[in-house]
Amino acid sequence: MTKTLLAITLGLAMASGAAKAESVAMSAAWAQDMCAAWNADATLTDKLVESGWVKNDSGKGGKTMQIYRDDCPKSERIEMQIALKDNKAQCVYGGAARGTALNKGSDYLMWATTPHWRDMGAGELGPMRAMMLGRLNFEGPKMEAMGNMGPFGNFLLLVGKVPGDWAACPA
Repeated sequence: MTKTLLAITLGLAMASGAAKAESVAMSAAWAQDMCAAWNADATLTDKLVESGWVKNDSGKGGKTMQIYRDDCPKSERIEMQIALKDNKAQCVYGGAARGTALNKGSDYLMWATTPHWRDMGAGELGPMRAMMLGRLNFEGPKMEAMGNMGPFGNFLLLVGKVPGDWAACPA
């Protein structure tokens, strides 16, 4: 009985781990994991409140960040919505882009090729350098972003920390 229970437990754990590893990078499922990782990062949740970044939401009650892989042209964008919750800049949604128009005064759109996302996620290419070299394409409030390079760098590092399959394009 004990061996059977142990085998079932190990089997479930391995299946759960395999399912996570199969999440395609920048897919809707991956965006959910990105959202959870955001909420676990104190620099993002605290510093973006201190700087006032999270409060610039154009009266929508939150900021929208859409990202995608430029070399996956048939893939949909993913979206993270960040809102002030419990005095933290919390990710309240991570998944497929909802199709609402982005407000250029408060929302962000970012795209790069897979190798460039990987370089940024590994910390080999910081946000300022990535933008200056054209490796990270960006639309949104540029001055606001410039004032938040530390947290923005942490966001890019999450891209490398959240497990995902980078060999396949999101469906």
